[in-house]
Amino acid sequence: MADTTATTALEGVELRSKVTSDGRIEVSLIRVDVPEPAADEVVVRIEATPINPSDLGLLLGPADLGTIETGGTADLPAISAAIPPAAMKAMAGRLDQSLPVGNEGAGVVIKAGADAAHLLGRTVAMIGGAMYARYRVIKAADCLLLPDDASPADGASCFVNPLTALGMVETMRREGHTALVHTAAASNLGQMLNRICLKDGIGLVNIVRNAEQVALLRGMGAAHVLDSTSPDFTDRLTEALIETGATIGFDAIGGGRLAGQILSAMEAAIAARATGSYSRYGSSVHKQVYLYGGLDTRPVEIQRNIGMAWGVGGWLLFPFLQRVGPQVAQRLRDRVAAELKTTFASHYTAEISLAEVLKPEVIAGYSKRATGTKYLINPNKGV
Repeated sequence: MADTTATTALEGVELRSKVTSDGRIEVSLIRVDVPEPAADEVVVRIEATPINPSDLGLLLGPADLGTIETGGTADLPAISAAIPPAAMKAMAGRLDQSLPVGNEGAGVVIKAGADAAHLLGRTVAMIGGAMYARYRVIKAADCLLLPDDASPADGASCFVNPLTALGMVETMRREGHTALVHTAAASNLGQMLNRICLKDGIGLVNIVRNAEQVALLRGMGAAHVLDSTSPDFTDRLTEALIETGATIGFDAIGGGRLAGQILSAMEAAIAARATGSYSRYGSSVHKQVYLYGGLDTRPVEIQRNIGMAWGVGGWLLFPFLQRVGPQVAQRLRDRVAAELKTTFASHYTAEISLAEVLKPEVIAGYSKRATGTKYLINPNKGV
């Protein structure tokens, strides 16, 4: 660990993203001064921060990656790319603002205010944005102290995906459901959710897009894994819902027919289990699908064979944490820390520096969002 005292001034480097009024996105590294921590703050030397799908929207926006132009210097590279005119309306809220990127990360506390001295020299995970930087000043309360045997890489992804997966299960329970459906289920998040449900004895129906992803999850012990491209997908989905009783789903796809197919199969499964009298309004059991991603940007298509007790809504992690309050949020964080290397372990295919984030060939890799491919940034790599 670097010998950094409370009086040593630090100069950092930070990655910024800006959408310009003339329809381009500019991503660059800039030098920044690192302020001294307040009494309740720490300075963390960031050594691991993941590129999550939720980071890509801010990092690259809707840019046409085929138009990338490079610039800057060897030490402080930059890129720019064109944004299709049709996508500029959605960018109105961030025009000409240089925004820091990176939702979460982990590293070593190198400075601490008087009320946070117990964290000095410790490895912590953090959430709060601006993590694609060499240093981050942050409140001690927003840090999660990692176990002594955990590295920054172990803790880099211990907020967004773990808390999202736990939040889905918490939402399921709070809304009176007993099992759930998850799409794009072979993702890093989906694998965590599968491990949670296996550990907690919760019925889970995993929906994926190809046979390789089916084999991946089955190899991890998943009981119900369905390929949405199979000709018999609807029948098999209904069978899985009859067996599990799942009446809530979380959909990362967002557009097209899938959310509607899930609701239709839920209604068919409820009808197959029903013993009461027929109603032309369908079942009275509420069926819910939450959209939490946008892999498909088309409109959501709903067929009206789902009765009258149903809902489609949006679900995001941070509003959920605000709704449930600090005690529940802390309970979930404590579970993540306790199962960091088991239930919530993340695996990475590449570790890259801040400068490498801006190499076109590297962008081509992490922007694909391919299953089994997850990039980890070490902002202090090579420093």
